[in-house]
Amino acid sequence: MRVNVTVNGEPRRADNVWEGESLLYVLRERLGMPGSKNACEQGECGSCTVYLDGVPACACLVAAGQAEGREVVTVEGLASEEALDPVQEAFVERGAVQCGFCTPGLVVAAHDLIERVPDPSDVEIREALAGNLCRCTGYEKILDAVRDAAAKKAVR
Repeated sequence: MRVNVTVNGEPRRADNVWEGESLLYVLRERLGMPGSKNACEQGECGSCTVYLDGVPACACLVAAGQAEGREVVTVEGLASEEALDPVQEAFVERGAVQCGFCTPGLVVAAHDLIERVPDPSDVEIREALAGNLCRCTGYEKILDAVRDAAAKKAVR
């Protein structure tokens, strides 16, 4: 099967896609977009979170064929050619990236939260990130990064 999808604003095509392939596999292995990580393959960890038509989704749970004709934005697509997104900047500045495996999903989830709730409370931040698991941190630097990113976006 052939899958036509717009990834980070660019029309892309994947050929010979097996019916059971996930969007995550197509993004990483067929389209060379390694930002979203393959961890649990069950939608439990959040490391593969992408925007699918503007809504966060676990790419490991989306069949590639379901993405036909749709818009996907990965963690790579949040940055412009000139600069990182404020969420990405804040994660780097706050040291919230450690091993980096969970980072793409956390960044997309935090980005989505700040787009919906420009000045999120700590409870809202924790709720928004609840579907993302990190094995390296105690989450405090991640929470600090989200707070900082919200503050940065507020001044822009």
